[in-house]
Amino acid sequence: MVGLVLVSHSWKIAEGIKDLTDQVAPTHKGIICAGGLEDKSIGTDAVRISEAVKQANDGDGVVLLADLGSGVMSAETAIELLEDEDIKVKLADAPIVEGAIAAAVTAAIGSTMEQVVAAAEQTREVNKVLGD
Repeated sequence: MVGLVLVSHSWKIAEGIKDLTDQVAPTHKGIICAGGLEDKSIGTDAVRISEAVKQANDGDGVVLLADLGSGVMSAETAIELLEDEDIKVKLADAPIVEGAIAAAVTAAIGSTMEQVVAAAEQTREVNKVLGD
């Protein structure tokens, strides 16, 4: 099953998103939080993210979802740190909450990594408020 890593500057945000994914995809055990720094303070750490990728990987690849600019940069650095590993990793260009939910459900039904990334990225186009 495709693993997911939730990258947020805030440990609380990452854990909250994980709580949501656990509700919609309870059978998926490869969703890992990489929120905040090791002491749970605000920030991101590429090494910590790369370790989360290793933990989330079961051989089908890992999709990263990140919150803000430096979280994206840390995720990209983590991918570079994993270049010598035999792990397929992709950073989805998606809103972290909506993307994580779509990715979790798509991964839980056994979809490919490309399908999981696509599901997450399609959430950029979803309107939250319908107009008249």
